[in-house]
Amino acid sequence: MSIRIAAILATFASPAFADVPRVATDIPPVHGLVARVMDGIGAPDLVVPPAASAHSHDLRPSEAAILDRADVVFWIGSELSPWLEGPVGTLAADAVVVSLLDVDVTALLPFREIEAFGEPDHDHDHDHDHGNDDPHAWLDPANAQAWLGVIAETLASADPDNAAGYRENATAARNEIATATSAASDTLGDTSDIAYVVFHDAYQYFESRFGLSPRGAVTLGDAAAPGPARIAEVQKQLRDSGVDCLLIEPQAISPLVDLVTDGADIKRVEIDPLGVNIPAGPNHYPTLLASLSGSFAACR
Repeated sequence: MSIRIAAILATFASPAFADVPRVATDIPPVHGLVARVMDGIGAPDLVVPPAASAHSHDLRPSEAAILDRADVVFWIGSELSPWLEGPVGTLAADAVVVSLLDVDVTALLPFREIEAFGEPDHDHDHDHDHGNDDPHAWLDPANAQAWLGVIAETLASADPDNAAGYRENATAARNEIATATSAASDTLGDTSDIAYVVFHDAYQYFESRFGLSPRGAVTLGDAAAPGPARIAEVQKQLRDSGVDCLLIEPQAISPLVDLVTDGADIKRVEIDPLGVNIPAGPNHYPTLLASLSGSFAACR
């Protein structure tokens, strides 16, 4: 279930919650943004464990309980986590649910036809059954800044006694992200000399914002495991292309990474789009920007 801003505000025409609303979030970056808006007032709960895949996960009873008791749910949406759509719709049926991909302020990018070392991927879209927009929208700091306003206004409507605090926190958080964005640009510097391959194509929001461009991707979709022919192609192209850096997520399967890089003199750099290894809380998102920029810069 997704709700646009006007519908969110209309939902709260009824009397306000007596207490600070119980808030559930899906992934660590969203949790961090909500935690910053609620800082000093309350704290959200995280449904998807940091080390779990956002794309597929078996909901545990403790995680289901978070949704069941939630007054407000903020999540990216079914395009990122199709497995979560049913639990959100049933367990959080009485909650206000905000799908951040669906709010009007979100700037979306369509899935791109990334080149696999010179061979266009004509089947990329077939790996995604939940729309044509790339769901990794939190990786654009401009989206994160815009979402802070949605989060603050939703919580202000749910909890008018603390409305000023939510709005003040959102304003401060926007400034913090602006500072972190500027710092990330300084870390990246001239991006024209950063030649890299990604393990899977998840970073176009960040790349578009900062002027980066991958030379290819090992896997062409979040759920797409490369077959033998693709692995052989990647092995050859990694050896021959001159690209000397592979960006891999913490969740990447090590034997597969070892297999595709066999025979290639290539540096492996870990990149963490979810901030799995970043402490949860109000400082998560600016720290995530610093981590991402550092990973790209390490590919020089």
